[in-house]
Amino acid sequence: MGKNADAIAEGVSIASAAARLVVRNRILVDTIANDELFEAARFATFARETLISLADEQEAAADLARRQRKKAWGKFSDPDGTHDYRDRDTRNLRKRHRQYIGVAKELRRMADDPHVVRTLVEQSRDAAWGDVESNLQRRLRVEGMRPDLDPDYERMRAARMQSIRLVDLPRLSAHRRRGPQGGDSESAAGASDGETDAAPRASGVDLSELDS
Repeated sequence: MGKNADAIAEGVSIASAAARLVVRNRILVDTIANDELFEAARFATFARETLISLADEQEAAADLARRQRKKAWGKFSDPDGTHDYRDRDTRNLRKRHRQYIGVAKELRRMADDPHVVRTLVEQSRDAAWGDVESNLQRRLRVEGMRPDLDPDYERMRAARMQSIRLVDLPRLSAHRRRGPQGGDSESAAGASDGETDAAPRASGVDLSELDS
């Protein structure tokens, strides 16, 4: 009896965790995706329906175990597969049937207890807000990251500077040279000022400074 009770308690624990996950997802969809207000009464109804649905699944599993036990009764040949039960499996199938029924009975009791349902909704709400908080904190860490707090800053700095030097600045330089009328404005300015030995520049930026 002790082992059977432990198995039922474990099954109820797993089903309760599944119910919290289902209710949490519903809260996230309704309040975040659909921009609806959080109404405890409405989610309590959904939580109760979820518990009953899980109880129905347990009863269906119990019915399957019962039919498998009847089919296995009196068979002593070798099985053809994992679920091809024989007479020696009937004892375990009987235990499974009792355990499924026990879990279903407990889930229905929970569904009829307003306090249990309210607790389920509160736990699911806390889990949903915890997900939202984690996402916000992760986004703030990325957007508000300072160089001294970024462990990859020094490693990635060379790649970023190379990208600026080889891609961004030449593109900006070409755009500035074309000018409003499409002429080479920087070349004309350089020729008029007599700049012949100046370091290469792009849009007023000395490219040699980026080599370091």
